Amino acid sequence: MTFTASNIPLLGPLTRMIGTWEGDKGLDIALDDDRSGSENNLFRERISFVPFDAPSNHEQYLAGLRYNMIAWRIDEKKPFHEEYGYWLWDAADKQIMRAFVIPRGISILAGGTAENDANEFDLVATHGSTTYGVCANPFLDREFKIVRFSMKVKFHADQTFSYDQDTQIQVPGKPEIFHHRDRNTLKRI
Repeated sequence: MTFTASNIPLLGPLTRMIGTWEGDKGLDIALDDDRSGSENNLFRERISFVPFDAPSNHEQYLAGLRYNMIAWRIDEKKPFHEEYGYWLWDAADKQIMRAFVIPRGISILAGGTAENDANEFDLVATHGSTTYGVCANPFLDREFKIVRFSMKVKFHADQTFSYDQDTQIQVPGKPEIFHHRDRNTLKRI
């Protein structure tokens, strides 16, 4: 299928994401190097969303966007984070999904329910789930186990969108879950 103005609505709430976006007011709250506390990192990022012909799964039809994201700490030239994946929309079941890989050995399929014209939606993935779940390499699963990933996306009237995500991590020897937070507001360029 070739995407044209007449069939883009098949993307539901993902329609507004098509294009390339930048944001330079990101905040990354991460574990510090010795895992004893947290550090706040300001960052900028660029995300590109491109429609693609998603294959059908028998009677299930998914529409989707291929995406890649690169983030740099403010005033640094080398990226500190990259990810690649897909955003998918299942209009029949009103399911919105984000399937992505982080080149540290992590893959996540997060999902949630949304209306076709939603201005905001939430996605969740949990460790051990066979539907919306998290998978990591042995080192990360042992030392930084992601027990839950959640993300809130909101589209704004000024043609920007924002996200706030919380990656909940269990670190050995720490009784409390660490909340690794990332948030930013992006504008289409």
